[in-house]
Amino acid sequence: MTFSQESFAVFERAISDYHKLDNVDTPIANPYKDKSIESWLYLKNWIDTVQWHLEDIIRDPEIDPVKALAIKRRIDRSNQDRTDIVELIDSYFLEKFSGVTTLPGATINTESPAWAVDRLSILALKIFHMRIEAERTDTSASQQQRCRDKLAVLMEQKKDLSNAIDMLLDDMSAGRKYMKVYKQMKMYNDPTLNPVLYGQNGPK
Repeated sequence: MTFSQESFAVFERAISDYHKLDNVDTPIANPYKDKSIESWLYLKNWIDTVQWHLEDIIRDPEIDPVKALAIKRRIDRSNQDRTDIVELIDSYFLEKFSGVTTLPGATINTESPAWAVDRLSILALKIFHMRIEAERTDTSASQQQRCRDKLAVLMEQKKDLSNAIDMLLDDMSAGRKYMKVYKQMKMYNDPTLNPVLYGQNGPK
């Protein structure tokens, strides 16, 4: 299998495992060897899956404001965890291609391999949930058709994105492309960089 195919299979397993209980507080039980690329991919998708459902919950128009704020804080932490694991996956690719000689005229891609894989993880979730909507029997025929049409588009996106990821990795292994990792340097969670936070904690 190609890397994108292997990744998608891991994502599908994580999504399936989560939906056995379908609860955002379910502890992760990563089935893959610690610190393996498969374990990082599984963790990546598990984070995405939990956050997907947190985003659903927080949109309940009847949600208690205190609960909504707690979930918003949890989503903020999840976004940071997501960034951290993407950068960890990119470190895998940096090591994997560290011995490749870059060819003259080699170019850098618009995004790193791991951020492309991040998009594939989210796409796996979209496909899973759109398939559920397309197969519902308690909605109108027109609604079911709209969902089937959207599912078809998502499947085409999966094909295109998977091919793009595998082509990028092939180009990197051949030295036709190279990568750099720019840390995201998110500022809103950093008490020394977010003015609201350092305004509260700094000298009066």
